[in-house]
Amino acid sequence: MRTPVDGDTPELELALLRRGVVARAEESERCERCRRIPLIGERVYLYEKDLMLCELCRALNRKVPLRSLLVHGPAFGHTIRITDRRAA
Repeated sequence: MRTPVDGDTPELELALLRRGVVARAEESERCERCRRIPLIGERVYLYEKDLMLCELCRALNRKVPLRSLLVHGPAFGHTIRITDRRAA
């Protein structure tokens, strides 16, 4: 038996998914050259004047970066690391 809510569920799910994707895309940092959001585990390169380039665009820039950073996932710093404290 179908209820009126069942027909609206896919539309509601899609609307919520779109809203979440747009919100994450707006708050994510992008490469200044290609506007791509770097992937988790990818290295990004920082130059003077807050210029950030992804790994792909770095080859197109001849200047030496000030530093590089590894892109972390949203759970970085919020996970629990289990360490073995038994006597060896």
